[in-house]
Amino acid sequence: MTGPLVVVGDALLDVDLVGTASRLTPDAPVPVVEDVDTRERPGGAALAAVIAAQTTAREVVLVAPTCDDEGAARLRALLDGRVRLVEIPATGGTAVKQRVRVGDHSVVRLDSGAPVATLGALPASAAAVIREAAAVLVADYGRGTTAAADVRAALAAAGGPVVWDPHPRGADPVPSVRLVTPNGAEAARVAAAAGAPVDGDGLAAVGARAETLIRHWGVGAVAVTLGARGALLSYGEGAPMVVPATPVTGGDTCGAGDSFAAAAALALADGAVTGEAVAGAVAAASAFVGRGGASAWDAVPVAPDVVAEPGADGVIARVRAAGGTVVATGGCFDLLHPGHVATLRAARGLGHCLVVCINSDESVRRLKGPSRPLVTAVDRARVLEALEFVDAVVVFEEDTPAEVLDRLRPDVWAKGGDYAGADLPEAAVLRRWGGQAVVLPYLDGHSTTALVERSRV
Repeated sequence: MTGPLVVVGDALLDVDLVGTASRLTPDAPVPVVEDVDTRERPGGAALAAVIAAQTTAREVVLVAPTCDDEGAARLRALLDGRVRLVEIPATGGTAVKQRVRVGDHSVVRLDSGAPVATLGALPASAAAVIREAAAVLVADYGRGTTAAADVRAALAAAGGPVVWDPHPRGADPVPSVRLVTPNGAEAARVAAAAGAPVDGDGLAAVGARAETLIRHWGVGAVAVTLGARGALLSYGEGAPMVVPATPVTGGDTCGAGDSFAAAAALALADGAVTGEAVAGAVAAASAFVGRGGASAWDAVPVAPDVVAEPGADGVIARVRAAGGTVVATGGCFDLLHPGHVATLRAARGLGHCLVVCINSDESVRRLKGPSRPLVTAVDRARVLEALEFVDAVVVFEEDTPAEVLDRLRPDVWAKGGDYAGADLPEAAVLRRWGGQAVVLPYLDGHSTTALVERSRV
């Protein structure tokens, strides 16, 4: 379908007050937060809409109760040029969530405002856009929007598939919704309330809860999001599908659920089947957290078919903030073999994170010839990221890593091979910021070229 993605739900204004803390107050064991920087972003359904708009050329429309106050004006400014806002008049004040954070850690959250829709009927403009939608994402934040009869009637008549991201204080999904995306705690709570409590958090327990929710709500499928474990998708019968998540080091997980639901809704809008949508949503949520999560809401995401820096900047920033050492290494890594593994493990031991810089496919062809690479950059990066001692992978287009090194500025550049006593080509680049190039012992008898030659015999 060519219609828009429509996000319906509760729009919030999120404010992060980020500072430093090096001492406690004399009257209580609480930190003194100083040098505070105020950062505002869309929250709730508004965040889900912005995340969706960053990753699609399709128009994204947000339908949400909106008050006439300063908070709403600030929220409109954040949305301007990103998503089209269709307002439902409301009173009660814009919902504002303020997090006081020290580095990557929240100290306290302050909530205010409780917008309530004032009209007895959904505005015709809102009903029309829902009816014309290629897909609808319901981002329920428990503020009452999805409980209104006129809103529920419009959602039941939506023109495209509906994805419902529930909230503990929100309304039940409209029957016949294509996909509901509770997290593990939400699924356990609803299953228990429906009279089918299940103990444990293993996949069998999660699957049983998902089946209960499908029967209880009368929906097509339930995808229970499990954080770093990925997601479990159930259609109510048969074996569920489990989609593991890509490991992410650190990152702000706030907004990960919004990213998951937005990606699933966009995939369904583009014609994907539910399983494909959930698999893509898990990958999108992992990438979102790797980029910094909600704290980096306006960062431009990497195209899904380009493996470029999944979380590298975030990993480096966190290590540096903690006073750690950033190590980088590089190469083609075509047909990963024991020599590569030994070098990578040794490199990781030199510091507190390891970023692997790999040549793009075109770069490998220029260096190794038209028959290489044997494995695409996308798949080479996936294999490297699966190694526990690799924290991030960066793909570079040039013939040498000089440009990517100048941007990442690692403390140590490690190379494996017979370079002992020689000045590494990258050493001059590292010297610009006081970095050090080092050579690591190479495991003899292993090389990609040798493997290729033996396979031809």
